[in-house]
Order: sequence, then structure tokens, then C-alpha cells
Amino acid sequence: MKKSRLDLRSLTASKKTCEHCHDDDGHNHNDTSEGFNINLYFPAIISFIILIIGITIDYFNTLPFFEGYVRLAWYLTAYIPVGFPVIKEGWKSIKKGNFFTEFFLMGIATIGAFGIGDYPEGVAVMLFYAVGELFQSAAVKRAKGNIKALLDLRPDQALVYRNNSFIAVSPEEVKIGEKIQVRVGEKVPLDGELISEKGFFNTAALTGESKPYSLKKGKPIYAGSINLDGVVEIKTTKKFNESSIARILDMVQNATARKSKTELFIRKFARIYTPIVVYLAIGLTLLPYFFVDDYVFRDWLYRALIFLVISCPCALVISIPLGYFGGLGAASRNGILFKGASFLDTMTKINTVVMDKTGTVTKGVFKIQDLVTIQIFTEAEFMKYLIAIEEQSTHPIAKAILEYKTEGEGFKATDVSEIAGKGLKGTVNGKIVLAGNKALLTSNKINVSTEIDNIVESIVLVAIDGKFAGYVTIADELKDDAHQAIKEIRAAGITKIIMLSGDKDSITQKVAKQLGIDWAKGGLLPEDKLEEVEKLKKLPSTKVAFIGDGINDAPVLAVSDVGIAMGGLGSDVAVETADVIIQTDQPSKIAKAIEIGKSTRSIVWQNIALAFGVKVVVLMLGAGGVATMWEAVFADVGVALLAILNAVRLQRMNWD
Repeated sequence: MKKSRLDLRSLTASKKTCEHCHDDDGHNHNDTSEGFNINLYFPAIISFIILIIGITIDYFNTLPFFEGYVRLAWYLTAYIPVGFPVIKEGWKSIKKGNFFTEFFLMGIATIGAFGIGDYPEGVAVMLFYAVGELFQSAAVKRAKGNIKALLDLRPDQALVYRNNSFIAVSPEEVKIGEKIQVRVGEKVPLDGELISEKGFFNTAALTGESKPYSLKKGKPIYAGSINLDGVVEIKTTKKFNESSIARILDMVQNATARKSKTELFIRKFARIYTPIVVYLAIGLTLLPYFFVDDYVFRDWLYRALIFLVISCPCALVISIPLGYFGGLGAASRNGILFKGASFLDTMTKINTVVMDKTGTVTKGVFKIQDLVTIQIFTEAEFMKYLIAIEEQSTHPIAKAILEYKTEGEGFKATDVSEIAGKGLKGTVNGKIVLAGNKALLTSNKINVSTEIDNIVESIVLVAIDGKFAGYVTIADELKDDAHQAIKEIRAAGITKIIMLSGDKDSITQKVAKQLGIDWAKGGLLPEDKLEEVEKLKKLPSTKVAFIGDGINDAPVLAVSDVGIAMGGLGSDVAVETADVIIQTDQPSKIAKAIEIGKSTRSIVWQNIALAFGVKVVVLMLGAGGVATMWEAVFADVGVALLAILNAVRLQRMNWD
């Protein structure tokens, strides 16, 4: 980078990202350099030193020769380092037919100041403008830092086992089912299943959770996780472009391209506003000649130049996108991915939350809740009979039963048969064992205790040698933060919370009652859920957010005002369809997403009010001849910096 000029490439790159520029300017818009770079500020520092020396000489009048062309040359020397890049960018825009840019406004205003002999003011305006642009660029980079950090998760290579050794290849070249090796401190390059006995991983960048996770053999591991302990081996289950990290990167890159309505409005407004103020400035210079007796061209031109400086829309067009970048970054840092700034806005309007049950507020993993024995069997003996026969089944309930641990050697079952819609029948240790629903036992003329009729959970009844022996209830567990989630969603201003589930209605109603949900309905097919949400959307002033995780939730996620998917356990279809992704699978993040959306919108509108308010006041003062070029600088650069500081607050807020 050359030291002789202010690097406006980084400035216009950040502006382009914020839709400030109206045309492609050919700059590098992917500038991701971070940290303080003195080279960027060097021209401004030189300009500042020369300007201060010139003002000092003017004030004390110590050098008689410092006048005329000498004085002009001195201030031109101060002006060129910061003014030339701006004028150059303005000329490029003019050649492309885009006259009315902030570069054009600042160039005309400062050149005009030189034309009427106000050299220090001309240099000062351009200097403060250039410094303000540098600060704006730094703020945009900071705001985008949390999002761009995800790009660093893209692994450069994968160590794949081929030809009896591990070789380094591009992650895109690794096939499903191949074995890869990940060393300590390296990122997992693809989604897979842990082959090693155990592993210890940092998933903070994926989930927003700082707590490292310990995984055992056979457990899924996601691309982007960092290996913390020992060399591990993984069998890949997805191609790189289908992996969790590739999916996140795609969503993040698309998020900044989806503008909010506020951003789009300001962009259109700036296109109309800028030429209007240019014509007003021309009118302010020339029209008073016909109405003012003591018209002095220089005085009215000075007022018009002040008018131009004040009217520069920098504070608006940079602080608004910056506010949304801050919101997207804050959400990303908390494990919440918005697929666009527009959804930050929409979240603030949600007043009805509809949620699925399984996988959303429950863990989606069935476990034994109660074990009751009726006969003389101990719990351990009872479970050995039940486990022996359930080993022959692949049903999810059978898997939950098989996780029960018993001491001693287990029993073996023979002649096991499945009775459709009822359960299993077999022989265990010479005894006939039935395991299933009430219909199975009654069809075999076995009396069942009436107490089971009041049980809403899934239940497995067991009969041994023709007698009712007991039962186990199987249920999905609530997530640890489920109660907290409902409480915080209400605190966020949601007036109605509804649960729609495909699980049987009795279980759905029980979970809803436990959590304090307003209304619930179970036993629904995907089309039934869709119908219920469409009914809600037809109600006046109702904005609906739906939270789900399964393939069957995809239609409802698509039709909702905001679709929110659980990104960890959620299906790919649900994640692709949703507008917001909760990477941690924690329902309590929903309230946080609403809070971040509201804070973002509040800061954006504060910036709009600040920019318009100050500019209108100083514009009137400038037109009336009260304000000077120094007030104009504050109304432009000063307000922009205040707006930036306000927007940066989003990144410093504590969302815990």
C-alpha cells in the first residue's frame, strides 16, 4: 500500500458492503484486514500537521511572506494528501454517470472554499471527512468481525487415509465414508462420526457455547469444531459442501446481502436526496441576487458550500447498515444465525410464537421415566425379561428400554414374534413374555390394572407366564432451558405461545401444561400444522414465528413470518427453509433473538433521528448565515461518528 495517499479502497469497500456506492467501483470488496494500520492514517497525519502549522502562522502573523501564492501552496500541500483520493473517486463516479455522490459533494465544497480564499476551512473539512471515513471503515470491520470470524473456520486441508497412509488433500476432495485424522489444535474439516474411543472438542464458533464437549466413539462431530486433546480419527458422513460449516458460511455470506426495508429505503432516499441538495445549494448561491439588496456573491457561495458539507448523507448511509451488521454479529456470537438483516426487523414485530414439541422444547430422545412391577420380580429381574425380548425390535421405544443398565448377566429370548400394532411375544428363560400395549394383553386374556388408563406417556405393559407383571413409561425429556425459554419469550413481549405437535394429544397437552403454554394441539400431520398457522396469520395484527426442527416442520417454517429452526439436531430441510437458525438447539435463544432484533432496530432509528435532527438544524443555520464551515463539519462527520459509536454499542452489550 502506498504511503503517499489515503487508502480509499478500504473505505469504499466497506461502503459498498453497506450499499453506499451505487455502482461497482472495481475495488476489492473483500478487505478483511484487521488491527490498526498506521499507513492508512499517515496522509491524514501529514495533512493535520501542515494545517496546524499554517493556522498558527496565520494567527500570529509572524511570517510576512506567508500570503498570496505562498499561502495557497502551503494549504494545497495540506489538502492534497486527503483531498486527492476523494476527488479521484468522485471523478470515477462522474465518468460512470453517477454525479451525486458524497465524494462529489465534499470535492465541490472544499474546492469552492479554496476558490473564495478560505483555505484552512477547505483543508479542515476534507481532513475531518477523510478521518471520519477511516473511523467508519474501522467500525464496519469491527461490526462484521464476529461474522467474518466464521470464515476462518474453513479448513485448508484434510488428512485422509489412502494407500495405507494419511495424506493432505482439499476437504472438497474427501468422499463420504473415508477416514480422516485431526490433530490437536486443528479444525475438523468435514462432518463425521468419531472412530476414536473419545475426543474433546471446542465448538464455540459453531454453537456460541464456550464449554468444550467430550464425545465418545460413534458420536457425530461437526466440521469447524477444534480438536483439543490428542489425535482423533473420524469417518466422514457428508461431503464438504453439505457439512455444517459450509452451510453456516453460505448463510452468513447471504445474510449481509439481504437488506432490511430500512436499509433499502435509505439507499433510495440518498439517491434522491443528494441531487436535490446540490440544486438547492446552487439556488442558495444565485437566487438571492434577485431578492437581496446587498447581495455579495462570496457570502452566498460560502453559505452554499456550508449547505453542501452539511447535506452529505454519510451518517445515514453508513450508520444504518453498521447497526444491522452489529445485530447480525451479536446474534452470531450467541449461536443465532439470521439469514438476513430483514429478519432482524421482522423479529421485532412477532407477537405469536408457535412451536413444535419433539426436538424443540424436548430433547428428542426417549428415556424410561417410571418402572412399576406388580408381581414378585425385582426391578432388575423385570427389566432383564423386558430387555431380552425388546432386543429383537428396532422401534425407538425398544432403543430407550435397551439403554437401561442391569447388573449381572442378561437373559436371552427365543421364538420372538411381532404382533402388528400391539407388541412382541417370545420365550425368555422358559417363560412366555408379552411386551406391548393394553390390546396385546387383553387379547391374551390377561387382566391389566386400571391405573394405567390415566397415564399419558407411552407405556409398555409386560406379562410373564400369563400374569400382568408391570410396566414402564417412556417419555421424551424436556430440554434443560425449556421452562426458562417460555418465561423469557413472554418477557420479550410475546402475547401468545402455542404448541403444535405430531405426538399424541395427551402427551402434547401434558408438556404444554408443564411449561405454561397458552394453547396446544397434538396428533397433527404436517398439513394440519400448516393449516393451523395459516389460520393464525389471517387474524388481524398477528405476526407468527414458528420454531421446529424436523422435515415435517419445513412447510410451516416456510409460511411463517419468521421460521426458526434448531440447527444442531434439526434436519437439513428445516435448516434450509428457516429464516433464523438456533445453532445450540436451546429454545431460550429465541427470546435472545427477539431482544437482539429489538435493540438493533432501536439503535438504527436513534441514528436516523440523530442524523436528520442535527442536519436540519445546522442546514437552517447555514442557509441563514449563522453557521460556519466548522459547524458544518460537526453536522456531517461529527454526527456520523456519534452514530457509529451508538451502533458499536450492539457489540458491547451483554446478552447473557
